[in-house]
Amino acid sequence: MEYKKPLIGTNESEDIEMAAERVTVYDASPEYKPESENKNNIRRYNRPRTGSSLFHRKPILILTIIAVLSLITIISFTIWAIFIKKIETTITTTASTSVVSTTKTTMLATSTITTTTMLTTSTSSHTITMNEPKWDKWKQNAITVAGGNGEGQKLNQFRRPRGIFIDQKKNIFIADVENHRIVEWKYNAKEGQIIAGGNGQGNRMDQLSYPQAVIIDQQNHSIIIADLSNRRVIQWLNQNQQILIDNIACDGLAIDKDGFIYVSDYKKNEVRRWKMGEYKNEGIVVAGGNGQGNQLNQLYDPTYLFVDKDQSIYVTDWDNYRVMKWIKDAKEGKIVAGGNGQGKNLNQLSDPAGVIVNDLGQIYVADSGNDRIMRWCEGKEEGEIVVGGNGEGIQSNQLYSPRGLSFDDEGNLYVVDRGNHRVQKFEIIL
Repeated sequence: MEYKKPLIGTNESEDIEMAAERVTVYDASPEYKPESENKNNIRRYNRPRTGSSLFHRKPILILTIIAVLSLITIISFTIWAIFIKKIETTITTTASTSVVSTTKTTMLATSTITTTTMLTTSTSSHTITMNEPKWDKWKQNAITVAGGNGEGQKLNQFRRPRGIFIDQKKNIFIADVENHRIVEWKYNAKEGQIIAGGNGQGNRMDQLSYPQAVIIDQQNHSIIIADLSNRRVIQWLNQNQQILIDNIACDGLAIDKDGFIYVSDYKKNEVRRWKMGEYKNEGIVVAGGNGQGNQLNQLYDPTYLFVDKDQSIYVTDWDNYRVMKWIKDAKEGKIVAGGNGQGKNLNQLSDPAGVIVNDLGQIYVADSGNDRIMRWCEGKEEGEIVVGGNGEGIQSNQLYSPRGLSFDDEGNLYVVDRGNHRVQKFEIIL
């Protein structure tokens, strides 16, 4: 610290004697050494023997203030450092927890949700692949892609259409029931073309009588038809016909990935399975077959069918107002939609028709009597309305006794709007 000489006075004319009388013992103290000669020692300030001038207390006051400020600064920095450390610890802990939680969530999502969902239709011999979120949604106003020109027998018309099949090129095949024919509508076509029947109602090999369902065997491109009133399942291949199964009240058809054919017999209240090419036997009962009833091992007027990749069978149990699932080789089924009597509540169905299921276990049902399409998840007590449900009508957001259902490979939903003699396409919302 720089040493300052004591003040001699503010008046330069003051004489030396008067100034000498004001010199203190501090100024003449033999203990003082300049800082340059006393670097290793703590400097001491000696009080004057007489007087209490502020001049003599000022250095001590300054040092005290500096010491206090230094102490406060040190304490403040210490507290701030502790506070910052706690914040960093909290952030680190939170981040670690978040990472662990995110990792667990990601692992759970990876193990339980399939981002690429395989969809198959009950009338399809191929697997349709599409990217499907957990809960798909569709535009509520549909596009008419077939028919829609009133009831009639022209090539741009239908009369009570029912079954539907869509191939990989988005071509639509329709069982045109009361015109006794199968019609194919090419993608974006303005009218269809007859590919089976169309020769009037009859039981000749080139005729059909109230065909209910149609599937296409992709392996040989043959057309397989449930020819209801003729009590036969008939195959058309290049305009040549052959009866595959005879003497059966066939209502619904399905084919699985291995080529097995499934047929619902609404009079015997059962579903039977045949191996492709082996139709001489009576087939194997795979659902129902225990008489008419509402027990879990019974069916009452089974109609539409869907078979998944595990060969589980979904059956529309029409007069029991429910959809039943029969696992392969099971002795009884379980209710997966409806089953609470006829009605319009979300846990009920009325005249259920077309059914289709995706790999996430979501079951889509044409709730014909309520003019809506429902989605049910297995194990849930009620379903939800997917499209329709706006009352019976002809508007683009309405249906009238919907029947067959199908998806294309993009996930668009097709509905056979039977009462309006048309096929409606509900586009998926991506």
